[in-house]
Amino acid sequence: MDMKTAKHQATQDLGDVRRVSILGSTGSIGCNTIDLISRNPDAYLVEALTANVNVEVLARQAKATNARLAVVADETCYADLKDALAGTGIEAAAGESAVVEAAARPADWVMAAIVGAAGLLPTLTAVRRGAVIALANKECLVCAGALVLAEIERSGATLLPVDSEHNAIFQVFDFGQRDAVEKIILTASGGPFWRTPLETMARATPEEAIAHPNWDMGAKISVDSATMMNKGLELIEAYHLFQLPEDKIDVLVHPQSIIHSLVAYVDGSVLAQLGSPDMRTPIAYALGWPKRIEAPSPRLDLAAVGTLKFETPDNRRFPSIDLARQALRDGGMAPTILNAANEVAVAAFLNRKIGFLDIARTVAETLARLPNVPMLTLDDVISVDANARRLAEEQATARTVSA
Repeated sequence: MDMKTAKHQATQDLGDVRRVSILGSTGSIGCNTIDLISRNPDAYLVEALTANVNVEVLARQAKATNARLAVVADETCYADLKDALAGTGIEAAAGESAVVEAAARPADWVMAAIVGAAGLLPTLTAVRRGAVIALANKECLVCAGALVLAEIERSGATLLPVDSEHNAIFQVFDFGQRDAVEKIILTASGGPFWRTPLETMARATPEEAIAHPNWDMGAKISVDSATMMNKGLELIEAYHLFQLPEDKIDVLVHPQSIIHSLVAYVDGSVLAQLGSPDMRTPIAYALGWPKRIEAPSPRLDLAAVGTLKFETPDNRRFPSIDLARQALRDGGMAPTILNAANEVAVAAFLNRKIGFLDIARTVAETLARLPNVPMLTLDDVISVDANARRLAEEQATARTVSA
């Protein structure tokens, strides 16, 4: 994909008031987006907000932003949402199909922040009508990258990465001279277990795994950071976003999370985007694009930071990066299988059914046991995703029984 869908449209005038929808508004990314909108409410008209089950927060957000529609994915929560919004004039809906319908509403700008493969169909729906997509759901490109990019090309949609790493690269990547890019470097915090011995990691609890040292994220993403699978998923996402081969995408551990990623050029220049670890910075970049808007993120004081540290990833203790690289090299449905197995394994760990080190083992075994096939249609993706989940569930259950 030519990133003209974003970078080359920087002179586009999107008007003074931007109509927005937030898919996954009650998660960390969604709440930070609401925070930015609330600081300049006259600049935004909120079309739709969606959540999974958190009716209380969703209703509060809908009232605060005067949203036109609020949707909860869990149909059993519909009555509670309708009661919470009674008398407000805000439309309430429920169910997975209603989330997809919310994505189809006429918003200029859509925050795609539903965690996991569940966000794929709503995001594709927004893409197909040519919206500006602020992509915080890396799994969309991981499990169906080729299909998503084809739809973007067909519809003329704009794709703006929100992950701090990809947003950083986007800001310093010369799309007009892609052949001058030597490599891109994704930085990783290392998570809470970077210095933890393997035998201690084997006994890690969910509470320990989600205690990220720098970022405030949801449970699933925090566990991905602890296993470093998040960096593997981001590597696949970067491959699709920036159209560089896998061997030109590096990972570097940077525990302070100050440099969010870098781009190295053939002349020896290395360009980096820096900032305090606050997701409101990349969200603000996407929300204001093609202009920059003010964000309340703490200002970076390099003198106070003093020294920036970097290390090479320990792939023996954190095998997830290598699993993702191999899946990317294998192509086809391998990344889809990787993502599905990881979602199941992380959920099993959070539910105390398997150990921390069993997450990567479950992913590796699922990749080894499920045949890889070409990615041709969205139905293919849905079918393989379901099969990978079933197989991963079987393995997690077997580990629970044998524990």
